[in-house]
Amino acid sequence: MSARLLSTLSVFPVTLADLEQVVIGGRLVLGALLSVDDRVAPGVSRDRVFEEVRSAIEKTVVDLGMQVECSDGNGRVSAAGTGKLHVTILANPLRPGALGAIASCVARAGANIDRIERLASYPVTSIELVVSGADTEQLRADLAMEAATQSIDVAVQPSGLHRRGKHLVVMDVDSTLIQGEVIELLAEHAGCAEEVARVTAEAMRGELDFEESLRRRVALLKGLDASALDDVREKLVLTPGARTLVRTLKRLGYECAIVSGGFSQVTDALVERLGIDHSAANTLEIVDGRLTGGLVGPIIDRKGKATALERFAAEAGVPLTQTVAIGDGANDLDMLQTAGLGVAFNAKPLVREQADTSVSVPYLDTIVFLLGVSREEIEAADRKDEV
Repeated sequence: MSARLLSTLSVFPVTLADLEQVVIGGRLVLGALLSVDDRVAPGVSRDRVFEEVRSAIEKTVVDLGMQVECSDGNGRVSAAGTGKLHVTILANPLRPGALGAIASCVARAGANIDRIERLASYPVTSIELVVSGADTEQLRADLAMEAATQSIDVAVQPSGLHRRGKHLVVMDVDSTLIQGEVIELLAEHAGCAEEVARVTAEAMRGELDFEESLRRRVALLKGLDASALDDVREKLVLTPGARTLVRTLKRLGYECAIVSGGFSQVTDALVERLGIDHSAANTLEIVDGRLTGGLVGPIIDRKGKATALERFAAEAGVPLTQTVAIGDGANDLDMLQTAGLGVAFNAKPLVREQADTSVSVPYLDTIVFLLGVSREEIEAADRKDEV
């Protein structure tokens, strides 16, 4: 049908200024923006050309059993200018009112929605808007407030070639890449789970210095047999979508890193299991097969996570503007703010407020939608690789 319509247009002195086709629920929608080519038809009335085109198209669609709507734009064709933004929406479910509120927010900013595309229908619905004519930071702030009101997630990113370039994605581990906190699993073996969980919660809320909280919690593990680490490694549960996220990023040529306030004796297993490119974590001191209650080496705290991200980016040859950091706790804030895109993943309120965007659904692979990758593309690649 598209070929037939375009063939009809081919006999007229017009050029295609824009063309978009989409299939929604089995229904094909084709939109074309035409302009009169004065070089081909000098002196010919634009209105006359428009009427001839309208008549020809209306006759063609009758034969094809289609419907058509023609409107005269009075010759005004918007140039495909710079400064476009990608606004990615994640929701489960996505209700018309929520999307309408986002569109209204864009309109109030004096911007225009040039294109709307669905990236995924599960495990969440993800819609991407291409927006022009908006100030990035102002629109990001406005949409963040609206997203909170609508209980959805919205990310705003500048368009351009860099979005398709090589990226480095750095993930926190506890309660981000994996479910739960490693130190709490160890505390269960040591019989001090309640006290460790209390200190962990204080640190994640930003109420306690991370290094102080870490040393206090590790001290409670003194005397624990090191074999408990083997049991914890066996019991690690990846966050849903973690494997899909890493697998998809690898296909795109991205490098993946983990940075953890946890322990290298556990994160090293994740590096091997998932094929992670870079990692940094704290190291428990073990003497004669038992934990001493101390740590060895530099502490990976809030500042240390940001430093690790910068080091990984340098090693990967990726500018910081093309790095993505994902975390949930207050000790991730410096890392999230250092990265080109900081994503708060099911995070504490303090972290959501300060990150570039947040994801509040329990699926880690939804991060790829923020990078413009669709669920259909992921599944097509999985089928090809027989995953």
